[in-house]
Amino acid sequence: MLRVIEPGILTTIQDAGRWGYQQYGVPVSGAMDLFALRLANQLVGNPPDEAAIEVHSPMALQSDAPHLVALTGTAAQFAVDAHTMPTWMSVFVRAGATIEIAPRRGWCYLAIHGGIDVPRVLGSKSTYVRGGFGGLNGRALIAGDQIPIGAATVSDLVAAAGRAASEHARAFASRAGAIRVLLGPHADWFAPEAIAALTRTEFVITEQADRLGYRLRGDVLPRARRGELVSCGVPLGAIQVPPDGQPIVLMADHQTTGGYPIIATVIGADVPLVAQRALGERVQFAMVETEDRKPPAGF
Repeated sequence: MLRVIEPGILTTIQDAGRWGYQQYGVPVSGAMDLFALRLANQLVGNPPDEAAIEVHSPMALQSDAPHLVALTGTAAQFAVDAHTMPTWMSVFVRAGATIEIAPRRGWCYLAIHGGIDVPRVLGSKSTYVRGGFGGLNGRALIAGDQIPIGAATVSDLVAAAGRAASEHARAFASRAGAIRVLLGPHADWFAPEAIAALTRTEFVITEQADRLGYRLRGDVLPRARRGELVSCGVPLGAIQVPPDGQPIVLMADHQTTGGYPIIATVIGADVPLVAQRALGERVQFAMVETEDRKPPAGF
């Protein structure tokens, strides 16, 4: 069991998502950075899509039993009983220890060996706060919460500590450069200069950025058509363009349908790179073809 001392802001339990229910209006949810979630679970010996604690602001926990944990995701201060601990590595935590996490930007994932023992709702442990279900009572964590942890499957947690993510994996997670996108299904709704502006402009992440979507500010993306699109299904990473011409990138808790035309879609491998951008940071897009979506050789 882990007891929440300081919950932070919008700290939730997330796994790889609630797939297969979008036709019923249920968002996928899940981790904002799936790559970091899966790496954290791998480091502590969990299945890759097991639930972890998604952290977006400073928070603290206390352990009532020995645990093996790993913190991945954005750069963060990570301490156990005031001793600095490495991220992207499995760490042994004694019973009674205090765990403190302070992300510098973006999202972190604290995985615990044995996983988080909360009920699955529609096949997932992910918290969907707007719907009030999943995770721990369908909400963000609050002070005093007791987070149940599953049974350990290794006998010596101390010996299991020290497993680190490869330099290749860490470099992949923090890589720089443009965010790769595929031309969207409604590209014909936009003037040719809008497609050029999408890949030419350095857009800024605005204060309207959360688990639903990131609103961007930059050059206006003009439409070639008037009116509005009939609502249609929307995928993770879709770049919608409202009438004001300023794009919105749909994130983990995005709605299942929408009426704004989609000019492009961020490829799955690069959605975490958008997620880890902070307020005021810049995003630039690069158009790619389908065959360019493969991960780097040897990954």
